[in-house]
Amino acid sequence: MFRLRHQTLGDVFDLLYLGLATNLLLTVALLPVLAALYVPWLAVTAPLAAPALCATFAVFGAHPGPVVRTFGRAWLASWRRAVPLGALATGALVVLGADLRAAWGRPAGAAVIPVLVVLIGLVLATTLLGLTVLAERPDARLREVLRAGLYLGVRRWYLTLPSLGVLALFEALFTARPVLALSLAASPLLYAVWANSRHTLAPVLCPLQERTS
Repeated sequence: MFRLRHQTLGDVFDLLYLGLATNLLLTVALLPVLAALYVPWLAVTAPLAAPALCATFAVFGAHPGPVVRTFGRAWLASWRRAVPLGALATGALVVLGADLRAAWGRPAGAAVIPVLVVLIGLVLATTLLGLTVLAERPDARLREVLRAGLYLGVRRWYLTLPSLGVLALFEALFTARPVLALSLAASPLLYAVWANSRHTLAPVLCPLQERTS
């Protein structure tokens, strides 16, 4: 019984450390983005969030490995491809958001707005799945990452929608209570997004792991 309790307490503390340390590292990596919330430069700094998310996903995948070392290595390794992916997603979302705002309240909006909302969802899903791939394969070609994310995101829409729902919940919590979102909610919510996204990408990630093992 003593050994069982000791092991249980150890697992609990490991999970607490994983969550708190990951939240802290994610916050530090997002400092340029957080600073841009108060100035009109958010679209410029938003792509910097991409390698931070890759590093966070890498920590989840490497658990119970070292948190700080895994985060740092994944952040550096994914930077080259994650930032361009984040820039493409940011640019697409800015354009689609501007079109959505322009169409709002106009007669053509009833036909245009649903299409724009679907396109925004596809951009978010493709980017999210692409970052999940880069967390494990930072050397993957960006074109292949985008292709896999778009194809599997649409084909496995029943898995994509819950991930987008959790991501929307995190965004709403971050908008209302940014400190609470980053200090407590980031790890559990992003872990749910990562686990579901990884399951979505199983047809791609499993053959890659078998090839490299």
